[in-house]
Amino acid sequence: MEDREATPAGPVIGEYKGNPVITLNPGERFPFTFGVSKARLILQHLEDIRAFVDKYGEKK
Repeated sequence: MEDREATPAGPVIGEYKGNPVITLNPGERFPFTFGVSKARLILQHLEDIRAFVDKYGEKK
């Protein structure tokens, strides 16, 4: 990844093989990186993801 730009706690925008990517949890043990196509897919199914987390997520 190159050209990182973000705050220390926030997402980092970079590049992978010439394509833009975003990394969530940079600097953590398990960062999560994806590109525009997967970001669109996540946005299309955001309510389903939210319901999944509500049903199966750890209660704190």
